[in-house]
Amino acid sequence: MKKTWKLQDAKNRFSNLVNEAQKEGPQVVTRRGIEAVIVLSMNDYRKITKRKTNLVDFFRKSPLYGIKLDIDRSKEPSRKVEL
Repeated sequence: MKKTWKLQDAKNRFSNLVNEAQKEGPQVVTRRGIEAVIVLSMNDYRKITKRKTNLVDFFRKSPLYGIKLDIDRSKEPSRKVEL
């Protein structure tokens, strides 16, 4: 559950803030009543910044994987265009 901390309280009780972030999840710190920053555990941070998949795996999981695509280009000269 997200808890909100005033900046002064967060500074005075930083260890508690870190513990709460690890146990309860993201903690919001406000400055003059306005949400300023969020403190979250390293596990939560890794979850949101973790790369979902790389490009090769993405294409391998595609429904088109293994289908022979016709990628040959026409050998005919291009058409003339007046500019």
